[in-house]
Amino acid sequence: MGLHTELAIGAYFEQKVAERGDADFIVYPDRDLRWSYRAFNERVDALAKGLLAIGIGKGDHVGIWARNVPDWLTFLFATAKIGAVLVTVNPVYKSHELAYVIKQSDMKALAIIDAFRDVDYVQILRDLVPESRTHERGRLESAEFPMLKSLVYLGPEKHRGFYSMPELLLLGEHGDDDALRAALASTVNTDVVNMQYTSGTTGFPKGVMLTHRNILNNGFFIGERQKFSEKDRVCLPVPLFHCFGLVLGVLATLTHGGTLVMVESFDPVMVLAAIQKERCTAVYGVPTMFIAELAHPMFDLFDLSSLRTGIMAGSPCPIETMKQVMERMHCPEITIAYGLTEASPVFTQTSTDDPIERRVETVGRALPEIEVKVVDPETGEECPPGVPGELCCRGYNVMKGYYKMPEATAAAIDADGWLHSGDLGTVDEEGYYRITGRIKDMIIRGGENIYPREIEEFLYTMPGVQDVQVVGVPDAKYGEVVGAFIKKAPGADITEEDVQEYARARIARYKAPKYVFFVDEFPMTASGKIQKYKLREMAKEMLGIQIGVFAGENDPSAAEGGTA
Repeated sequence: MGLHTELAIGAYFEQKVAERGDADFIVYPDRDLRWSYRAFNERVDALAKGLLAIGIGKGDHVGIWARNVPDWLTFLFATAKIGAVLVTVNPVYKSHELAYVIKQSDMKALAIIDAFRDVDYVQILRDLVPESRTHERGRLESAEFPMLKSLVYLGPEKHRGFYSMPELLLLGEHGDDDALRAALASTVNTDVVNMQYTSGTTGFPKGVMLTHRNILNNGFFIGERQKFSEKDRVCLPVPLFHCFGLVLGVLATLTHGGTLVMVESFDPVMVLAAIQKERCTAVYGVPTMFIAELAHPMFDLFDLSSLRTGIMAGSPCPIETMKQVMERMHCPEITIAYGLTEASPVFTQTSTDDPIERRVETVGRALPEIEVKVVDPETGEECPPGVPGELCCRGYNVMKGYYKMPEATAAAIDADGWLHSGDLGTVDEEGYYRITGRIKDMIIRGGENIYPREIEEFLYTMPGVQDVQVVGVPDAKYGEVVGAFIKKAPGADITEEDVQEYARARIARYKAPKYVFFVDEFPMTASGKIQKYKLREMAKEMLGIQIGVFAGENDPSAAEGGTA
């Protein structure tokens, strides 16, 4: 089959602009903002020339710290056109994490919004970079961050020491077309275009270097699995700073000439309203988003009949939720995608025509042009069908490496080019993969291996359970036992004893939850991933357990790595 393209993103985008011109590319239905391919390209060019004018060029690292505001996308394409690297910063980071990323990534410029939830971005930057109050914009000299030269505010307001968005666009409108053409021509598809930070076992996030070739081709094959065409309109409420929004969303849509229908930050009603207003054909989300949409009291007021497909990813999908999305949300062709940031991110995905069992019990088959295998974590030997081991992949999609972390890169990508996912799974005779847990996620109770996913799927069958997460809880006798964190369905009055009795009557006793905790919310990363290590800490606190370290206890990667 071969790869879809060997063009870099800027040149590829210009090709699509020539083909699609006046078709909608980006729509924000809540403010009636509509950019055609051509209009958006004009804004991108203005920003690209503005960035060149303030001294940002090929290979420079430009940070963006914002929720899904419209100009996030302008920055994505403008930096790609001039050969700069967009460093995407998690919008819920606070000053400690931001300082780490600015420094570790050698960031030269940073674009921000005003605030998000409880994080005041401007104030945090003022505190971290006090020189921003006194230095001329573009000539920042920071004792703490010597590489950082320019700050950009993604809005019309003026902040001392910052360029505002209108200023940069104005600079660009009078900027040098030849300089932009030269920058575009000198960018090749093996250049790094994007750096995303992913939590590591050490606790320090690692900057994953992704190339134009990595993410543009991955986006294309992800769209192919959903049978995307120019007619598709994709509702995107997942964050752009993460591969789910950027690759599965933006690039899968771009490579098929479709339309992006953006939701700035997740709200179930905004998603349902966007689908109805724009007649979306696809919707994306992590399972908890779909659960929130389906459970919303206003759900039945919306017409979702235009939907056909979409992607559920980020964490394992409850079978019951999948069935409801297919039936009640009119998404008979919804797909499941699996991967990790280091794999650009997707390497297996279900197809629109896979039978429902395949779509709920597996993460599909390998994408084209990517090799996938399951290996024994101890011996490195390939596992036969049905035998669990670590999922590994090799191909065009494997990251260039972790920025300035050669040892961590060598630990993730072996000498033969295989990327090791840290996830446990199996493959069947037909090539469908199942995820059974993370290497550190497995619960070992008195020598018995228990996969949390299996217990979660079982507990979803119990009336009154809306959502559930299972983790290992330290135990003096068995080493670890099963703990279940449950969100009750509205109106349910189930008790801890009810859950235990239901389980003991139906599954092997050692798999039944010893502890049941009822919660209103699960601790989440900004990309919608459930932080299982925090659930383990909560269990220990509630039970007053003071037992030595057990598998995965202080390891954020046990929650963060995993699925895209």
